[in-house]
Amino acid sequence: MAYEKSGNCWNCGTALSASDYGRGDSCPKCGRDTKTCKGCEFYDRGSNNECRENQADRVVDKERANFCDYFRPRAGLSGTGGPSKDSALSAAEALFKKR
Repeated sequence: MAYEKSGNCWNCGTALSASDYGRGDSCPKCGRDTKTCKGCEFYDRGSNNECRENQADRVVDKERANFCDYFRPRAGLSGTGGPSKDSALSAAEALFKKR
């Protein structure tokens, strides 16, 4: 299924065309799945099940391709909704570091 709009890879930000969002498609730059919760405009870490679409089925692994019928490619920067795990850990270590 081709989508009406293009978007960006949720992981690296590479521009993707509307036809790059099949269930088996991956980003040409980083190789991550493209049709994922984190690549969808409904993805929101602060929402129930991390999705603003209240009729969507729950998806446990937000970084793997899925069969969601409500998927819409997210344009712009990464869909992570916050800092990466590594950057959050580094910030916490710097905050609590002994001087």
